[in-house]
Amino acid sequence: MNAMMGRRNVVWKTPTVTAVGLKNFACIMMLFQTIGITIVQNGMIHLEQYTQEGLAAAMEADSHLVMLAGIGSVLQLLGGLAIPIFAFLLVEGFRNTSDYKKYLLTMLAFAIISELPYDLAISMRIGNLSSQNPLFTMTICLLMLYFLDMMKEKAGLGTGILRVLIVICAIAWVTIIRAEYGLCMVLLVAVFYLFYAQNVAKTILGIIISLLYVTGPLAFYGIWCYNGQRKDRFSKYVYYAFYPLHLLILGLIVKLI
Repeated sequence: MNAMMGRRNVVWKTPTVTAVGLKNFACIMMLFQTIGITIVQNGMIHLEQYTQEGLAAAMEADSHLVMLAGIGSVLQLLGGLAIPIFAFLLVEGFRNTSDYKKYLLTMLAFAIISELPYDLAISMRIGNLSSQNPLFTMTICLLMLYFLDMMKEKAGLGTGILRVLIVICAIAWVTIIRAEYGLCMVLLVAVFYLFYAQNVAKTILGIIISLLYVTGPLAFYGIWCYNGQRKDRFSKYVYYAFYPLHLLILGLIVKLI
């Protein structure tokens, strides 16, 4: 009887996570994704050597290739967990920054710095214009947030239409420059900002959008556990620098394989 009462009196507590915890988790998931693309897909499978039909035939003839493709796919799926978290943290950063201009210019600077390592790691070609790194997407999202924030005190049908047009413009820009994660990131950032205080609506809409990357909805558990603490253990520039550095290192490793 006492044992039963003891079990009934257990207080289940929701774990909490800080902004640093979310950043670290997202960076690790992003690293897994990049390893899947660079080391496995580009370095071990040599995907660029195959047509779709040729790859299917090669996989039928080589079970080892099937295993590698499976590992690469799983690693890339893990990367989908990072996208909602980065979108969420971008909105948190925008709402709490004391210097928006510096925030925007820093993001843009690291987007430019990251482009050559991104080309090297992802496509193994310098100057590849078929896609741009996701920091360009985040830069455009910051611009979108600036214009949305200009109308935060306004209401009415006209304001609602303007907000929709601003989001559409951001989608158009990420599409034109072919920025990675463009549509998903823009929509998530817009939802996280416009429905900031409406947790249920924000979560439902965010999960629907995150389905674009299959595993994305799972990231909302971490977002729900966020406790609002934003104090960094490391300089924020460590996280900015991590992106181009990990791309450069993995890209060079692939060149040596």
